[in-house]
Amino acid sequence: MTGPATGALWGRAEQQDFRSRVRGCLLGGAIGDALGAGIEFDSLAEIRDRHGPAGVTDYVPAYGRRGAVTDDTQMTLFTLDGLIRAHIRRDSGAWHPPTDVHAAYRRWYRTQNDWGPDERRADDGWLARQEWLYARRAPGNACLSGLADDVLGTVEKPKNPNSKGCGTVMRSAPFGLLAGWEPQLVLQLSVECASQTHGHPTGQLAAGAFSAIVHGVIRGDTLEGAVQKALALLATRPDHQETTDALQQALAAVRAGAPSPERLAGLGEGWVAEEALAMGVYCALVAQDLRHGLLLAVNHGGDSDSTGSICGNLLGALHGETALPPELLPELEGRATMLELADDFTLEMTQGPALHGPGGAVAAWLERYPRG
Repeated sequence: MTGPATGALWGRAEQQDFRSRVRGCLLGGAIGDALGAGIEFDSLAEIRDRHGPAGVTDYVPAYGRRGAVTDDTQMTLFTLDGLIRAHIRRDSGAWHPPTDVHAAYRRWYRTQNDWGPDERRADDGWLARQEWLYARRAPGNACLSGLADDVLGTVEKPKNPNSKGCGTVMRSAPFGLLAGWEPQLVLQLSVECASQTHGHPTGQLAAGAFSAIVHGVIRGDTLEGAVQKALALLATRPDHQETTDALQQALAAVRAGAPSPERLAGLGEGWVAEEALAMGVYCALVAQDLRHGLLLAVNHGGDSDSTGSICGNLLGALHGETALPPELLPELEGRATMLELADDFTLEMTQGPALHGPGGAVAAWLERYPRG
């Protein structure tokens, strides 16, 4: 698949397929996040004791409701918002996507500290005015501390130099949706944006590898093929061994026998970046369908919402929105916002020149996504 970054035109069928995959990626991740939200801190034995031998098979209450999402989905939405802004701001001659993504993450940070939207902030855009996003859902300490000031963390001078928590991976699927970009640039952008909160190379490279895998399936690769391409990209980077080993272990687990929570537990608990990546990838690889993969991804004694989110992002990007379990959509928190944002991202990626450019812009588009 090609796109605006290569100067190629998108056909109608390509646009429809791309929109379905963007929607699937965003909603699939959110469903996995919500399935895991109510059991995130429970052991597998506790999950089975409370919910039966099969574990969780549907949403369970979290944060006062069924279908609630966590900071994983919140930050993913703001990643997407930042990428739209970056492409719009390119008209002005300013082209530094990490800066725009950082500004988006700072808007997310304010949702974690403010009571609600601030109408005085004209440059916030429509996403930051969604009141449901102001709920605090156990955000990671590194994400909060890394974004507590307006200093941009970089690979050379990252925030939280020793941190490799999974907070980098769980928010990074949108970089993979940049279908017109070259894979190595997708990985690099993801790494640079991960450094804004996490400084350990593994935390950054696991995020980059995840984005590269999403990018591969968006462009038509099989999931295993996308993993192999990500491994090849990783091999060119220093300090890649932990991430590479984790992905290789996920591939080995696929070949080891029938999938089970116990086999998944052999890959870790998901609190750190490379384990969460490996667990999400494994569940997506062995999934009989999207529901099966998601339930496997959350029924374990670790960071269930993050591994569910990662698996859902992958399967949604691979199969598109029509593969999503329909019974899990009606109660999903924020579904309307996600669909709106996914469609806006698709518009920007496929028809951006019709919305803005040197010769003028659609005013309503810039009200939604101010150049800043």
